[in-house]
Amino acid sequence: TLSLASIILLLVFQGKFTLLRDTRTDGSFLVHHFLSFYLRAGCKVCFVALLQSFSHYNIVAQKLGVSLTAAKERGQLIFLEGLKSCLDLLFGEKEQSGQPSPLQFLSEGASDLKALFDFVRMSLTPAGSDSWKGPVLLVDDLSVLLSLGAAPVAVLDFIHYCRVVVCSQLKGNIVVLVHSNEDSEDEENELVVNSLCHHSDLILWVEGLATGFCKDVHGQIKIIRRVSLELTAEKDLVQVYQYKIQDKNVTFFARGLSAAVL
Repeated sequence: TLSLASIILLLVFQGKFTLLRDTRTDGSFLVHHFLSFYLRAGCKVCFVALLQSFSHYNIVAQKLGVSLTAAKERGQLIFLEGLKSCLDLLFGEKEQSGQPSPLQFLSEGASDLKALFDFVRMSLTPAGSDSWKGPVLLVDDLSVLLSLGAAPVAVLDFIHYCRVVVCSQLKGNIVVLVHSNEDSEDEENELVVNSLCHHSDLILWVEGLATGFCKDVHGQIKIIRRVSLELTAEKDLVQVYQYKIQDKNVTFFARGLSAAVL
C-alpha cells in the first residue's frame, strides 16, 4: 500500500500543471492533502476556494497537522473565500483591501476573469522579503466558476494566463479540481474538463466504484502522466489504484488487494 503523501512526493515537479478530476465521487480529499503538503514544504500558496468556507478547510487541515490560520498570519497562505466574496458582491459590500473583488465579473457582467487573474498574480509574485519556496496556485473547484456564469473560454483563458505566470515565469505549480460526468448534459463543463485534460502535465482522476459502496474501498484513482506533451512519439503513463480514505490519510493499493478481498 502507498500513502497519498508519498504519491504526491513522487509526482510533484516544478513548473507543472496538475488536474484533479472526479467522477461519481468527491475528490476534495485530494485538495486537502495537496494544500497541507505544499504548506509543510514551505511553499507560498494562493488558494482560490470556491466551494467551502475557510473554517471547513482549516478544520480538515488541522487533522492533517497544518494550521491555515497560522499560515495566513505569516503570509504563506493567501486565501480567497469565494462564498464570502460572492455574498459581499451581491450585497454591495466593499473588499477590505480596497481592491476590486477578484470575482468582479459577477456584478459587472464582464465576460473575462481578469480581476481573478490579477489577484493570483499579485498574491504569488514574490516581494523582496519573501523567503518561501516555489509558488503554488490551488483552485477548488474550477467548475464553480461556470456555475457562477463565467464562459468556458474565459475559464480556459484564466488558466492559460495563470500557467504562463505561475508555471513558466515563477517556476511554480498549479493544482486544479474539476468535477466531471461523462454522460452529463453540461456541455460547457465537459468542454472545460476535456481541454484541461489535454493541456495538463499530470492528471489524478478519482472515480466512484461502478459496483457501488464498499467499506474497505472508497474508489479508484488513475494517475496519468502526460509524457506525450513532451515526447510526441510516447504514450501517456497510466497507473490505476484503488483507495481508502482514513481520518488522517489516504491509502492506495493495487486493484483486488484491499482488505475486503484479502
